[in-house]
Amino acid sequence: MKANLGQIDRVLRIVLGLVLIALSLMGTIGWWGWGGIIPLVTGLMKFCPIYRLFGLNTCKTCSK
Repeated sequence: MKANLGQIDRVLRIVLGLVLIALSLMGTIGWWGWGGIIPLVTGLMKFCPIYRLFGLNTCKTCSK
């Protein structure tokens, strides 16, 4: 898997994932907050399969 997420994209995904999971654990939002695992994992792996499917790449240092 080639990285296709840039730095800003990664940080936003990780923060969003952590916030959703934390809100779910606190009972503020329902079980769907566990869906935050998806942006968290894609941010940590520097790879998004949806981006690859559509040919997107926000990583400036990675070749397309």
